[in-house]
Order: sequence, then structure tokens, then C-alpha cells
Amino acid sequence: MHIVVCIKQVPDTKNVRIDPDTHTLVRQGVESIINPFDMFAVEAALKIKDQNGARITVITMGPPQASEALRDTLGLGADDAVLLSDRAFAGSDTWATSTTLSAAVRKMGDVDIIFCGKQAIDGDTAQVGPEMAALLDIPYATFVKKIEIPGDGSLKVVRQTDEGTEVWKLPLPCLLTVIKEIGEPRVPSLRHKMRAKKAEIPVWGAADLGLDPDHIGLCGSFTQVVRVFSPPRRTNRIQLEGSLEDQAEQLFQYLKNARIPGL
Repeated sequence: MHIVVCIKQVPDTKNVRIDPDTHTLVRQGVESIINPFDMFAVEAALKIKDQNGARITVITMGPPQASEALRDTLGLGADDAVLLSDRAFAGSDTWATSTTLSAAVRKMGDVDIIFCGKQAIDGDTAQVGPEMAALLDIPYATFVKKIEIPGDGSLKVVRQTDEGTEVWKLPLPCLLTVIKEIGEPRVPSLRHKMRAKKAEIPVWGAADLGLDPDHIGLCGSFTQVVRVFSPPRRTNRIQLEGSLEDQAEQLFQYLKNARIPGL
């Protein structure tokens, strides 16, 4: 079984600052980390490897320094890693990113399961996983919290919803986005860290993936970030106190006095 895990290197949100002039993220001097939700995807793949045996390849799209994030996953027990890096990838929105990642999966050829985190903390779109599945024309499930492998060429997954849980059965190959309930990320071992330090990480560019420059990066993006800003602080807030029943009554009276239609 061959498992591919997609990860993303993101700015550490504890240190994110907004440039007051350009209204964009200040990345200089800000530490980059592996998207925390992607760490659960790595753990999901490692669990399957431990229980059923599998080869795990981790991929990421980013600048050359993103290779350090890949080495971190090799230190956890992943077998291989591939960096997708090319100036042509710059400015990618979720669709252009999904196009690039999907091309990498096609190049690998023998992939059974693709894991992604539920979303990235810098964009919070949760779009890349489902878009990859659509481009690869494979089934997918989002917000997966538990996985079973019956041994009949399928997966049984439990996914979290707003109403409770759902149990799905998906044929292989398929794509899953996972949530933290899948399991806490493990601690890297010394043996794996030593191997990761010496590992050669191949770099694939647009030409290696057979991608048209007009369909990737900024040119292939349907959306663009115009500006990023913090919402203005509001001063007209009210605080409800007392029991839940008291707070509910206070809220009802407030909405009633606000003359909202229908109340």
C-alpha cells in the first residue's frame, strides 16, 4: 500500500503580524511550522503503516526551505518525501495548488490513499483536499476521525459532522482529510531523525510534472488575496450575566428592543 500525505509549511500564527501599509502578512523573521492539522494526517498514515504495512510519501509545495518540513515528517517515520518547488508555482490559490499536488500524485502512479489535514491555519479554506479528489477523479471523505481497513480493497471511515457522526465505506484509491481525533502526533525517534538528516529530497518543478505555466501559480489562480486585515474593534458590546435562563431572557429582550423584523 502506498500512502501520500500532503503537508504545508505555514507561518506560526502566534507570531503573525500585519503590515499596516500593505495589509499583508509580515513573513520576514516569522518562524514557519508544519500546518498543525497536517500533523494529524501524518499520524493517520503512520498508524496504517504500523498496523497494516505501507510506504508513506510526504509532499509539499513551497520554496526550497520547505524541505525542512519534509525532513521533520521523515523523522517521524515517513519513508520518502518530495518537494514541489518552482517560481511558476508562486501566487497559487487553492485551485492552482490542488492542480500542482494532483499532478505530483499522478507522477507517482501507484497511490492508494491520500491524506490531508482538514484545513490550513493560514487560509482556513479546507478546499485543497476535495479539489485534489475532484481533479484525480477519486472518492473522498472530509473530517475523518477514525479509519478501518477491512481488507477488501476499501476503507471504512467515521467522519465528524455538525449533527454527529457518519460511517462511510470508500473504495481505493481515495482521499481523506482528517481531524485531531484521528490521534495525537507522535514524537520523532532518534533513528528516523538521523535518517531524515541524510535523506536526499527530490525537487519537482512544473516541467517535471508536465504542467502548463498558464494553469498554475498566479496565472492559473481564479482568486487572489487583495489584502489581509484585522477586523476593527467594536465598542458596542454587551455582556450577559446570570444563569442560562437569565441570559436567554436578557438576549430576547435586547433583540426585541432592537426592533429586528420578525421578533
